[in-house]
Amino acid sequence: MKVFSTGILLAVLASALLLSQCNVKTADSQSAPLGSATTSFNGFGSQAKWGEHLVTIGGCNDCHSPKKMTDHGPEIDSSLLLSGHPAQMPPPDVNRQEMESKGLSVTNTLTAWVGPWGISFAGNITSDSTGIGNWKEDQFVNALRNGKYKGLAGTRSLLPPMPWQMYKHMTDDELKAIFVYLKTTKPINNVVPPALPPVSAPRA
Repeated sequence: MKVFSTGILLAVLASALLLSQCNVKTADSQSAPLGSATTSFNGFGSQAKWGEHLVTIGGCNDCHSPKKMTDHGPEIDSSLLLSGHPAQMPPPDVNRQEMESKGLSVTNTLTAWVGPWGISFAGNITSDSTGIGNWKEDQFVNALRNGKYKGLAGTRSLLPPMPWQMYKHMTDDELKAIFVYLKTTKPINNVVPPALPPVSAPRA
């Protein structure tokens, strides 16, 4: 009888152990499986939504979206979101030599900047072909990781105020999410003018 009772007890304990392991596996399998939206997109539901969030908190609109003056100061022109410096707008009308030697100046759209590096114009980063519509993912990652114009080998460095030295610390997943979002933006045809060298630069 004692042997029989011990056998039953062992069987019960074994069953309990197996059930507890099943429950642990079930709980693990229900808590964010690998590759789920929660794991891959930081809780934003899609890669593009996560990218939009990163663009917003990263201040990309500060330079890449033209502003319009309102009673409350400059506000983003939502019709030109992320389209860069308007092609038809001339450079800032300032004493460039003075600005380049003593400080900097910026247009009222906050898209063109004068400084010791010359004049830089915020790029068009919409999905249009005049923006990044034809870019490949590795180009975009290279642009922000290594500060290369258009992300191409052998091109000039990105100019201030583009803070690529900060953005290069983003993870690959974050940079890829931003790229995916930018590819979903409204395409805006706007050919941004090329950067201008400082007035003190030697003439070719």
